[in-house]
Amino acid sequence: MKSFIQLSGALLLATVSVNISVGQQKTQYTRYVNTFIGTLAVTDPKIIGYEPPKDWRPWSGLTFPGSALPNAMVQLSPITKYGSGAGYEYEDDTILGFTHTNKGHWNLCNIPLMPLSNASKPFKSRFRHQNEQAAPGYYQVYLDDYKVNVQLTSTLRAGYHKYEYTNSKDRQILFDLAKSNNRIREWKIEQVNDHTIQGYQQPGERVYFYAELNTPIAKLDKVEEGQQTGYAIVQLADGNNPVELKIGISYVSIANAKQNLEKEINSKRFETVRNEATQIWEKTLSAIQLKGGTEKQQTMLYSSLYRSLLWPALRSDVNKEYTDAKGQVVKADFNYYTEPSLWDTYRNKDVLLGLISPDVALDVIKSMKDVGEKTGFIPTFFHGDHGASSIAGAYLRGIDNFDIAATYKLLLRNANMEPGARAHIREYIEKGYIADPDVPNPHVETKAAAGVSKTLEYAYDDYSLAQIAKKLGDTANYRILMARSQNYRNMFDPGTRFMRGRLADGSWITSFNPQYPYYEYMYREANAWQISFFAPHDMPGLISLYGGPAAFESKLDSLFTIPWNPQYIARNVESFIGQYCHGNQPDHEAPFSYYFINKPEKSQQIIDTILNTFYGIGNPDIALCGMDDAGEMSAWYVLSAVGLYTFSATDPEYLVSVPLFDEVKWRTNTGKLLTITHKGTSRMLKDIKVNGKSIRGYFVSHDLFKKGGHIEVVTK
Repeated sequence: MKSFIQLSGALLLATVSVNISVGQQKTQYTRYVNTFIGTLAVTDPKIIGYEPPKDWRPWSGLTFPGSALPNAMVQLSPITKYGSGAGYEYEDDTILGFTHTNKGHWNLCNIPLMPLSNASKPFKSRFRHQNEQAAPGYYQVYLDDYKVNVQLTSTLRAGYHKYEYTNSKDRQILFDLAKSNNRIREWKIEQVNDHTIQGYQQPGERVYFYAELNTPIAKLDKVEEGQQTGYAIVQLADGNNPVELKIGISYVSIANAKQNLEKEINSKRFETVRNEATQIWEKTLSAIQLKGGTEKQQTMLYSSLYRSLLWPALRSDVNKEYTDAKGQVVKADFNYYTEPSLWDTYRNKDVLLGLISPDVALDVIKSMKDVGEKTGFIPTFFHGDHGASSIAGAYLRGIDNFDIAATYKLLLRNANMEPGARAHIREYIEKGYIADPDVPNPHVETKAAAGVSKTLEYAYDDYSLAQIAKKLGDTANYRILMARSQNYRNMFDPGTRFMRGRLADGSWITSFNPQYPYYEYMYREANAWQISFFAPHDMPGLISLYGGPAAFESKLDSLFTIPWNPQYIARNVESFIGQYCHGNQPDHEAPFSYYFINKPEKSQQIIDTILNTFYGIGNPDIALCGMDDAGEMSAWYVLSAVGLYTFSATDPEYLVSVPLFDEVKWRTNTGKLLTITHKGTSRMLKDIKVNGKSIRGYFVSHDLFKKGGHIEVVTK
């Protein structure tokens, strides 16, 4: 993390330095978090796999460096480019404002504010990274053009801005409400009194705000209010004291935004709010304690854990009100959250959230059920129906204080109703697969059903739902769903030994190049190589399709050794080991597949290569090899680095690999201690001992997170 260095003007430097030293408490875990990780683009074609086209920024990281608490409504961060993944791109040298919501998916970035001084359009300021720093719950930057030092901190539902102007006159604050990462339909702002501003911004759903200033407002200038070309500027009274702006937001009303602000910040000083944020993160991150490993590995571990705990985001107010899926304001006895990014996060991040923050994971499930009750279906995200895996995995791990019967009923609707949550579900049920057309010359952008990916993913989702059915004693649906979970076999072409697209009549698609990537033709953001090892619920069955362990091993070897063709360019399909793509999610389980043929050392070699070369890239070493996708990429690192991966996230068990660290102490959410130690000097797995006894196989039960225990990973 960068140390604070010289700013323009000795007086300003002294003022800011005092504020930082007085306000910051001793940190043990947050000092390892670098919130800039994931903000820099990977530019090396050797890592990307191809030469990116001109003016094409690879989808590296797409994270934000600003202030946020775990799973908070407010995520207060600088924006350097609207329409970019998370609003902030490290290679930029201009800041456009500071926005209050984020995710890293080209959306949000709501309620942009910007301190101005002697400003004219376009409103922006140059900045330098040496005059910028950040930590969990805190962000600071010096704006060169406006000569303003900016400090930001936040609570769950409110933001706190502190602006130190060099100039005592011509002090303004821009409310750039016509802008966000979504198209703004309308906006409104009004002055309440000499110190208060309120209003809303409406991209889709309205985001309300209520802001209080410690400095008198001289005037509110509104230009084309409500229009996409408009903006508002708050003119401040002259003065030398730092300007402080406290702002609450709400998705319900201005009144709720005001109440959120009053309950969470009220009269607290900036340093107090910042310290509270630090301590919240200290407590959260302290769940995992490390010995050994390099400084970079510890930094990457805690930075990845931090990033894994930012999404889903809170949407209910302090009075428990929220706007539901039907657009109605309702109140509940739980915290309402946004839907998870399920296509990505079901693999690992949703499980990690449950291990670290089970109360949040429980409320996320209740929120998904609430959406299901209002719409008829449990929400999906982008592709597949992985709410089944996310909910089943949590339920089987003991996060069960919700109406499982009603939730299960909704998931059954997802799995059987058309139209509904699963596209082409009737065809899937009747044929056992989803077809694609035979396109003579398909290309990356060819539009179709992504039938191979859907079939494989629905099969896994059916398996996940079957586990709930089994737990609830619904034997009829258990048998049906388990039979459907074998549908992945229908996509396997024994002639080519790939998962291959089929036509409606059952014949294989003839325009077949297993190395060519597609966005939604046969495969979803992948090629045949990357999809053909996905059956996490039935690896013995998959291995048998390939002809047994030796044949499977040979094919898996080829996945990691056949070079990527640099002429095949699909944005976000990037960063390869052979054909394996770590820059996107569809094959993230593949490095662990050697375990199922008793070759864990081969898996470990690939895992270590990924951990040590695909995270923390570039100069400075803060780039990620692909899009973080709301924490999935980060969660992959956390679990792989400590040696416990969720190969089938539905199942309450973990695949053991060799940790990067000598010792990992995991304080579980039951208050027990799970200790993972590495004994030996190599990275070649020899034995796994649980509480002193060697185990058969490579999996350990989730019971260790309930009761505590000791996993000893012995290497040769």
